[in-house]
Amino acid sequence: MKRWFLIDLLVLGFLSLYAEPIAQIRDSYLQIDATANDPLFTTYAAAMERSRFFADKAYFMDYFSPEKPITYSSQFAGEFTVIWKINNVVFSRIRDFYKAPVVTASFPDMAVLNYEPFQDVRVNETFLVYSSAAAVIDLEITNAANRAFAVVLYPLLFKNEEAFVLADFDSATGRTVAEHHEPLERLHSNLYATRGYPTDFRDMLACSERPDSFGGFVGCDLQQFYFAAKRLSKVHENVLHLNEIEKGKVNFIALHKNIDLQPGMTVRIRFVRGVQDEQKPPSELVQDVDAALLTPLQKHLDANADLFRSVPRLNLSRQDKMVYLGAFNLVRQCMLPPSGKTRYNFYVFSREPQWGWGHGHQVMHESLSMLPYVYLDPQSAMDSQRIYMEQQYADGLIGYRHGPRGPQVYPHEGKATTSAPFFTWTNWEIYRVAGDKEFLNEAYRSGAAFVGYLQRERDDDRDGLFEWGPYGIIENVRDGWNVVFQLFSDGEDEGRDISAELEALDLSVQVANEMFYLEKMATELGDKQGADHWRREHQKLAELINQTLWDPEDEFYYHTAQSDNTFLFEGESLKRKEIIGFLPLWARVAPPDRAEKLLRHLLNPNSFWRTYGVPTLAADDPHYTPFVDGCCRWNGPIWLLWDYMVLQGLDFYGYETEKRQLADKMMLAVKSQLSTNHRFWESFSPDYPVLECPSNYIWDSIIAKVLIDVYGE
Repeated sequence: MKRWFLIDLLVLGFLSLYAEPIAQIRDSYLQIDATANDPLFTTYAAAMERSRFFADKAYFMDYFSPEKPITYSSQFAGEFTVIWKINNVVFSRIRDFYKAPVVTASFPDMAVLNYEPFQDVRVNETFLVYSSAAAVIDLEITNAANRAFAVVLYPLLFKNEEAFVLADFDSATGRTVAEHHEPLERLHSNLYATRGYPTDFRDMLACSERPDSFGGFVGCDLQQFYFAAKRLSKVHENVLHLNEIEKGKVNFIALHKNIDLQPGMTVRIRFVRGVQDEQKPPSELVQDVDAALLTPLQKHLDANADLFRSVPRLNLSRQDKMVYLGAFNLVRQCMLPPSGKTRYNFYVFSREPQWGWGHGHQVMHESLSMLPYVYLDPQSAMDSQRIYMEQQYADGLIGYRHGPRGPQVYPHEGKATTSAPFFTWTNWEIYRVAGDKEFLNEAYRSGAAFVGYLQRERDDDRDGLFEWGPYGIIENVRDGWNVVFQLFSDGEDEGRDISAELEALDLSVQVANEMFYLEKMATELGDKQGADHWRREHQKLAELINQTLWDPEDEFYYHTAQSDNTFLFEGESLKRKEIIGFLPLWARVAPPDRAEKLLRHLLNPNSFWRTYGVPTLAADDPHYTPFVDGCCRWNGPIWLLWDYMVLQGLDFYGYETEKRQLADKMMLAVKSQLSTNHRFWESFSPDYPVLECPSNYIWDSIIAKVLIDVYGE
């Protein structure tokens, strides 16, 4: 038998945790006490300093499904859980617990729960994603009764499809080793086959105490393990040993630990699931698992409390606070340490689940998640933005994506592709919180160069208004499923990209917004000449937008055709009421009288004032659909970032009541999802609680900034 993971037991001994006191949450603001139907975000990923880009495993915690045990699942890597047996009664479903789980604290990398599987058997469970390769279930079990309990614990890994292949068991350490395969195919976009993503993995299941037995089993779901834990017969005999299978294809990998729990007794035990790229040395996995078995939990709780110390302590309801803290958890767990061609930390769109497009590099509109993130970690937020500055081209271009692989500009028709310009706005908001003048100076120079690039490269007819590049279908970050492109679809699902042939309302307003914040930066830096220049540029562009892109008949802003500045293009009307028609409020472009007219459109429940927020297309447009049946939908679904821009516009023009009402709608959208499925989502239906799109999307963290804007500053 192969013994590559054997520990020197004479030196280390078994890793007993009985001496470690239970970890305490020392900051009362961070105590949440969430039950099954509370809006709790329950995805966890390793802290940035122990994370890596490849073979990274994050986990979704299910503490709320009555037909399952408490489980921690990682996409395509299976589920990690503990099955209980007390006095020969098996507790494999939460519905059978005497007291259901309550989550007392939840952070980016860990959760703390308490429950009673059986009356007076009180459990404090801590789940910690220690690293990209190791996850911990730590149990403190107390007997509060005056009688003893025979407790049997079965930590197990379960994988239904593409099952595990058991490879080894070491009787000395009690560790089971297996292998599993994962496809590159993903629901929303595949992982890149040529960029280092592993498909074959090595697994380890370990215990802080020598297990009493082990096994491997075949079954279609977690409930099948019941038959292994309790052999059904007329006498319901007690299972003293699992089947101790060491090799072969299985769905369940289990350890078995007996505990004689006497009255008043408290015991501690820890289980670790390890996973690594099979091409890496096995010793690396051993090191990760050993470290996870020994790490003190209080250290991790204290580190999280310290991380949250700078977050504004808003006076929120219990459930709203869960959303608020969960939004910070979301953005923090998407951060990864510097690697490759960048010196700075960067983010992915989601750690769990992973998908190709979302596991690429930073994009400016996703970087709006830095608006809330700066309250949590100012240095990290600044460093994320510095990636754009570090990789900016000499002519001012900032590409569509930036990160460890360097700039990704997706050249199309001989032109590089950039991203929607939210750069200077984001940097200004970061500076307001961080107060770092050096960062402000860097951001000002970089932002001015970027706007200069756009003025040269995105105004082909030199009329002062802006057109998207030839690959505008990604530059405009509203994808192909939007009404204007679909007017000219020629039968194509995404629609025909006519971005370069329009005077683009969205891009023109976004550039105006960049100019507005460049003026603020110059003023803050004492550059009067620069401030005067950007003030004039903003005013000039605002006048052009109001002269050309405002329709006095509809009293709304639209794109126009580049060729003649009319609202017709190839015989079709461009007058489609999209959410971008409200962006002139956000960029301080709309005169006050037009702001009043836009407000009437906004508050019309038949068009924009819907149940869960402001849709991307008015509900009375024939192309409107409230259904979210996939990613990238723009003919109705709500995107929180764009609703946040509308909210900011309302704030700038003094519509305080409407601002709060919109915030309430956005919160209702988020809370409705978190309460039922405990995930954030790429977009939300404006009318219905059911949706299907990429989950745990980083930019939904903007909801924390919404709450800060409404209840904080």
